[in-house]
Amino acid sequence: MPWGDAVARSLPPQLSAAGVSLRPAPAASPPSIPRRRAPTRSRWSCAAPAMAAGGSRWHSCLGVIVSRQGQRVQQFQQAEDILLTLLEHVHGAEPRFLVDYCRNLEAFEFTLRTSEDAVRVEVPLRLDGDALRVWPCQPGKLGTCHLEVPSAVTGVEDWTSAGDMERGSGTARHLAPGKVLQHLKELLVSAIVHCQRRFLLQPGDLSAENLKEDAIELSLLIRGGWKTVRFDIVPVVRRQQKPLRLQGRQRDRGFPEGSLQKATAEAHFIPASPRCWRSSAHLPVLKLLWAVDTLQGPRLDSLRLLEQLSSQDWREEDGSTGLSFDHLKMVLLWSTELFPSPEDWQDLEGSVYRLLVVLLRCLATRRLPHFLRPGENLFHGEPLDLASLQQKVEAFAQDPPRFLRFHFGHPASTKGLQADPELRALLRLPDGDRAYWDTAYFDILLSQLQVYGIQDDARRSAMSQLLAKVQREIPTRS
Repeated sequence: MPWGDAVARSLPPQLSAAGVSLRPAPAASPPSIPRRRAPTRSRWSCAAPAMAAGGSRWHSCLGVIVSRQGQRVQQFQQAEDILLTLLEHVHGAEPRFLVDYCRNLEAFEFTLRTSEDAVRVEVPLRLDGDALRVWPCQPGKLGTCHLEVPSAVTGVEDWTSAGDMERGSGTARHLAPGKVLQHLKELLVSAIVHCQRRFLLQPGDLSAENLKEDAIELSLLIRGGWKTVRFDIVPVVRRQQKPLRLQGRQRDRGFPEGSLQKATAEAHFIPASPRCWRSSAHLPVLKLLWAVDTLQGPRLDSLRLLEQLSSQDWREEDGSTGLSFDHLKMVLLWSTELFPSPEDWQDLEGSVYRLLVVLLRCLATRRLPHFLRPGENLFHGEPLDLASLQQKVEAFAQDPPRFLRFHFGHPASTKGLQADPELRALLRLPDGDRAYWDTAYFDILLSQLQVYGIQDDARRSAMSQLLAKVQREIPTRS
């Protein structure tokens, strides 16, 4: 269906009569909200009628995913108990490494996903982070930084190195992440040996092979039940920071009031190299996800479904590369801001499509901005075939029942599905125009996919106004 027809059907008659729509409806026509088109029946999708009748296929798939959560909670807790035992021994030997017993956010993320990605564990350092001075590692370039240790801060001399620049009357001391990591690694090895000698660890409970590698995180494989959980352990320096400013964006739009300020009240610095630190948004992002979970609607269920689809159908045939859970988390956060109305999150299918249109736009423009640092492109440097991924995501959007099933081996076939040229044209609109990263634009995409059921007059009016701009970008198709 031409995109002009799909969008025109979602406009109130008075707006269509004003000539905003590409194909105006007759003035006497009642308001028409497009329904989701009937899924294509194929030999791959013999249960399509059941989905059309009540969306049972969507909830059936979600039910299988959710049924695994209790087991994953137990796996995490068993592995976490072993990890905490090791960290307690590390703290006993070196009190400057603290033990953070509040691992609710890490457990929350672990149970949300189906992939076996590593769980990052931050080990706070006992020092006054607010007293440290932050300097870029390379002048004029953001990203990595030095943490300068003033003379008033004592007790960390063995973790510092001389800086490259003189400040005042002497050479600045920098907190050296390489030295902190080496100290923590030595203490972890000592803790493992101690626990083995005291029979606190059983054979097969833990593998420390990855500790031999020179990496910016210390990886341990710990058994939790019949599964193995990988923990990436990193030292972290925490310091208070000013409220985050989101240029051109409304604070807390779509989120519970105050959640953004609470999530970003602290800056977290983790090692980027032996000499430099970098700001980490890992825990702030998890705090925002936690806040999203307090909102009504199947938002996190949508994330669960897409993560399952990504792991089984959106990877390369050898399973080597694909979208990570971190990518999909960012898509959910953007969708929460771009679709702030509870009306957008009333049912599972509609909620999934809110994430899909944001993801498709990111794949088409080859840019997924970080929610807290929009200048950072999370696709940059990733070994991803974005064009292939876009084709697979579009195929799901066209015929969900073909993919809403659990299987092993090769991904579900996309044979017989053709790209929608009108949808592709909308996705290729200029990336630099902020109008195409706003609710009205994504409403047009939803309308083209025939899943737009919004009744709010102001929002429908905003969509219609953007259509006039879109007409100049895309020639009218007959």
